[in-house]
Formats: sequence, C-alpha cells, structure tokens
Amino acid sequence: MAHGFRKGRLEAIERFLREQYLGKSRIPCAQLLIARGGEVAHQSVEGHADLAQGRRLQDDAVFRIYSMTKPITSVALMMLVEEGLVALDDPVHKYIPAWKGLGVFAGGTAKTGFLTRPAERPMTVLDLLRHTSGLTYGFQLQSNVDAAYRRAGIGEIEKAGTLDGMIAALAKIPLEFSPGSAWCYSVSTDVLGYLVQTISGQPFEAFLDERIFRPLGMDDTGFHVKPENHPRFASCYQPKKGGGLAIQDQAETSSFLKPPSFVSGGGGLVGTAADYLRFVEALRTGSGDLLGRRTFALMTANHLPGGADLPTLSRALFSEAAYGGVGFGLGFATTIDWARTGIAGNNGDWFWGGAASTFFWCDPAEELSVVFMTQLLPSSTWPVRRELRQMIYAALA
Repeated sequence: MAHGFRKGRLEAIERFLREQYLGKSRIPCAQLLIARGGEVAHQSVEGHADLAQGRRLQDDAVFRIYSMTKPITSVALMMLVEEGLVALDDPVHKYIPAWKGLGVFAGGTAKTGFLTRPAERPMTVLDLLRHTSGLTYGFQLQSNVDAAYRRAGIGEIEKAGTLDGMIAALAKIPLEFSPGSAWCYSVSTDVLGYLVQTISGQPFEAFLDERIFRPLGMDDTGFHVKPENHPRFASCYQPKKGGGLAIQDQAETSSFLKPPSFVSGGGGLVGTAADYLRFVEALRTGSGDLLGRRTFALMTANHLPGGADLPTLSRALFSEAAYGGVGFGLGFATTIDWARTGIAGNNGDWFWGGAASTFFWCDPAEELSVVFMTQLLPSSTWPVRRELRQMIYAALA
C-alpha cells in the first residue's frame, strides 16, 4: 500500500482505461497523474499521441488544456485583487468604459437589431469570476444572443482576431440575463485576461509567465507549443460516426505551433500533466506563494447567489460540471453537497476540465490532487471524468 492507496485498485483503473476507452477507440490516449500528500502516488501513460503515425504517448506530452486555462487566469486576477489594484465589487465598466449601460436581451437578432432592457445592476468583476456576468458562449445554441456570438466569431474553439477585438464586439451585443441573476458558462474568463493586462500594464501572456509559470517551473505551459516541444505535442481527435476516432487537429499542422493573435484566458493554453500538477499543488499547499491562504479559501468557496448549486442556477446547456451538489467559486467548481453528486468524495474539493476531455481536481481533505489528460473533443462525449473520480476514491485504503 503506497500513499494510502490499494495497489490493486489503482491497477484496475489502468485496465479500465485500456479496455473501456483505449481498446474501444473512444479516446486516443490517457495520462493519469495522482498525487497524495505532495508526492506522486500513481502515474499511467497509455495510447498514442498520434494514431496515424503510431507515435506513442510519453509522460512529457504537451496537450491542449482549453478551459483548464480558466483557473490559471482567475488566480492571476486574484493576485491583482491582493495588491489592491482591483476589487471584486468593482463594476466591469470601470475598466471597459464601452460596456457601461450594457443592456439585457429583450428581442431581435444581430441581423435585424436587438431590443434591450436595462440591467438590474452593473456587471462586476465577481460576476466574471463566477460566470454570472450575463455573457455566454456561442456553442450554447439556446438564444439569439449566442447566435450573435457565433456570427461575430466570439468564443470559438479555434481562436481568431484579438482580445481587444472581442471586447469591442461584445459592447454591441446585449447580455443574456441581468448580472447576478443566473449562471452561464461563458467568455467571462477571456474578459478577465483582458482586465489582467489592462490593470497590470503588461501583456496577459507576459504576466502569466512572470508571475505563475516561471516561479512554479511550468516550463512547458504557454499559449503556443515551443519549437523544441513540437515532437511532444499530441494530436486532437473527435468521435467518428459509427465509432472510432477522426482527426480534429493534427499536431504537425496545428495553429498551436505559433503564437496566437488572440490570447485566450478562457481556453488558450497548452501544457503537460506535470506542469498542471505543479499549479494545483502550489494552490493546495501555498508552496508557490501565488496567493494568500485566505484569498485562496475565498476562491474555492461557493459564490453562487443564495448558496445554490449549478443545476439550480444554470442557464447553460453545457458546462464542464453538470451534476447536482456542485457550486462555483472564483474560477473553480467546488463540491458543496457530495452526497447529491452521486460520487464518493468530500465537500470543499475544487476542479474543472477542458474541451478536449482533460480535467483535474483537488480534494484538500484527502491531500489528493489528480490530473487527467487526453485529446478528444467534445468533453461531453464520454463520462470518463465521473468514472475516474469514483474509481480513484474507491482505491483509497
């Protein structure tokens, strides 16, 4: 028994991934990294970084982490909060004047023109962090507002344009709802990236590199794959009709090989499992000196109005966490009633995932941090995250 895990149960997880996912061509690869008490308790590396080439996955593979960028961006913003440069209750229009008086959708389309009504209150920085801003994603496919996002190319998986351009475009599109009245997964964290660079006075990517990546030794994390890491970059796949996998983004021709024009705090990073574990463990232990202890406790508390969980307050058809008993803090989901989730665990864990089916979670009560990497779009294809959480908790002695 190592680090309080039953060895046979951990080996069963490896078999499960091989037999149920890799063996059935449901995912191309799987890297699972489990740490307990600050030490790696288990790591498995299976499958292929590129199927057509037969290139096996290695433990230093570079992955698209998409929305696992969001917690990093949120931590960056909270660093500025700690420095007194911005407050959670600041109105967003303090930093984006063109957004002052932004109305709420009442009718119309982007083509014919929108009808709006006044918001009940201004959008705040807190709203951006907890996704109660009234912003949305175009892929929600539920309203004329998100249709306007698609028309303007806002929040797409393949980023185009610039961050400044997105901010200007959003000034012309009404909010989905009045800030604070509902929860909707959205481009809010991209806006946080804009605030970080506006308030700090340095490019967003430079801020992350200087304040988070370099101090933690996250040498392989950034908004593009460094030239020396190109051979380690994994290709991304999507389900093929009738079964199997089709290429979604070939590693050798990917847009991630060069610096992007749009630096996305909501989903633009690539990195390794080891790098992301460094980030999670630095937050869990305070060892990276990123944030004060109570500041991070504030981030991982449930900030949804009325103490609600996501299903109660959500307007979104999609989220990286969809089950009951889960609240949302300042950049992270957090479990508030573990029995309601239907999964073994503890209240007070914090977690999120990315569009290519990656995910992480941290359970402070168990001193447990887990990072799972693969490359399959969309993340809603298989329930592998839920299954792994259950199996890893079941492996605890």
